[in-house]
Amino acid sequence: MSKIYDVIVIGGGHAGCEAAVAAARRGADTLLFIIKIETIGRMSCNPAVGGLAKGHLVREVDALGGVIGQVIDRAGIHFRMLNRSKGPAVWAPRAQADRMRYHIEMRSVVEHQDNLEIKEALIEEILVENGNIKGVKTQYQQEYLGRTVILAPGTFLKGKIHVGLKNYSAGRAGEFSAENLTLSLITNGIKLARFKTGTPPRLDSRTLDFSKLQEQFPDEPPVKFSYYTDIKPKNYVSCFLTSTNSRTHKIIAENIEKSSLFSGNITGVGARYCPSIEDKIRKFPEKNKHQVFIEPEGIDTFEMYANGIPTSFPPDIQLRIVHSIKGLEKAKIMRFGYAIEYDCVPTEQINANLEMKNINGLFLAGQINGTSGYEEAAAQGIVAGINAVNKLKREPPIIFTRDQSYIGVLIDDLVTKGVDEPYRMFTARAEYRLHLRQDNADERLMPLGYKLGLISQERYDRFQRAIEIKNREIEKLKSINANIKSKKSYKMNDILRRPEVNFVGLTKFGYKIEDDVTSLIKEKVMLEVKYEGYIKRQLQEIEKFDYLEHKEIPPDFDYMNFHTISYEAREKLTKVKPISIGQAARIPGVTYADISALLIKLKSMYG
Repeated sequence: MSKIYDVIVIGGGHAGCEAAVAAARRGADTLLFIIKIETIGRMSCNPAVGGLAKGHLVREVDALGGVIGQVIDRAGIHFRMLNRSKGPAVWAPRAQADRMRYHIEMRSVVEHQDNLEIKEALIEEILVENGNIKGVKTQYQQEYLGRTVILAPGTFLKGKIHVGLKNYSAGRAGEFSAENLTLSLITNGIKLARFKTGTPPRLDSRTLDFSKLQEQFPDEPPVKFSYYTDIKPKNYVSCFLTSTNSRTHKIIAENIEKSSLFSGNITGVGARYCPSIEDKIRKFPEKNKHQVFIEPEGIDTFEMYANGIPTSFPPDIQLRIVHSIKGLEKAKIMRFGYAIEYDCVPTEQINANLEMKNINGLFLAGQINGTSGYEEAAAQGIVAGINAVNKLKREPPIIFTRDQSYIGVLIDDLVTKGVDEPYRMFTARAEYRLHLRQDNADERLMPLGYKLGLISQERYDRFQRAIEIKNREIEKLKSINANIKSKKSYKMNDILRRPEVNFVGLTKFGYKIEDDVTSLIKEKVMLEVKYEGYIKRQLQEIEKFDYLEHKEIPPDFDYMNFHTISYEAREKLTKVKPISIGQAARIPGVTYADISALLIKLKSMYG
């Protein structure tokens, strides 16, 4: 094709949709390829968004101007804030989605986006010339030229589905895999690895005994994901909880060789933190039960997702496992679970802007980078879309740092530490998690989203007004005396610091809450006042971190000839090519002594 696109995106999952929309909103002439248009934004596994640390990522993508937050607010059917009983650093929004409605909403966003063209085709080859990306070739042997290409194929790279001892090629149940694209990547000098993930059986709700299941109610009012929009999410359903038992575990143990995971058929590495039920039983034999969450797939279907028992057992064993669980004794399976293995790219081959080191203009996002989860994919997608356009504009890349966002933690972990199993985000991975809360993602990232042209003026004005109100309330709390009988006078912020008092509770002490103080602002004020000392201390730590993070290392620095440091450190540094001393210090195998020597060397060379 004679036309040259600014950005070509391969894959219409969560990474591809965010990348394509971000690039198009920034004015790039963008082309999105997907194998089947009907699958744009399809939720391959659990129809849910958010959760521990993942909810933080969604809030951050939304603050940058991404789409996942608004889509789940429209398509959600059960909203909860997890970990309310714990500290605010680990509070996490989560929503169960109507699977069909979510896909329809995401497709609508993509189709209505200006500057974005959608085309149904299977990409079989990337076109590279002298180390520069030139475009892609489809299964019809059509060539499409692009100044940049974002590769976001999910589990479709040579995907293979396993059920028991049977297996077949597929990128997802009932869909083609991308067989030839893998060969094209290898031909162009890209090293690949093999990972594995899985999904549980889906059950017919009409055959479940809900009297034996523990009901989990949603939060009222629903906690939305997307800031400063007119979307009003609504709860429709409950979720339910049960667990495996000794009988379940006995069935699994007696039939373990029938699982494709233990038959030798699967070569890919599975996720440590989201293992199949047979893997859980093998790894944690001391546990006599594992939780199983029964979650609706939508409001117009009887299909239920059995979260907690992903498996690759043959159908007859899957049925026995399900029937051994309390409340599921007569359950009918509508879809059987399966394992899927696929090719991905070891991440020492990409830079912090998600561009390949050896192919100029080729960006990678999502599961191809060894991650798991819609949220991790969406985060990488918007970063790839932003940086592809920056490259077109000849502007410096946008590098997200660990002190700025969970997105920064995610990408830094990928490119600095690498992944030897599917990567999943946890709050424990973030050193500054009290600063990186889900409630302040807008303050940390929305100014950047606005600067990049991804946040509308109207929405940004709402954000600024909210921050003005928040600051006003914090100042009022410092100046107004509480109506309390005591020899000592207390300011309202002193009262709010008490563990048992929340912002609304201040009205008992004579505080008047203005009508313009929203629930989000109430939460922001409460958390900032209650944890003021801890937050200040963490910000001081971030200042120290910034010194090393902004101490740049020239990209052409010759580590192998720097004999003051260990040979292992030279090898690791040469492989990763860190952009700063801070990043270098996080590389496994690089010691404090190596970093000290490197700092001295850089000072002698550059002052």
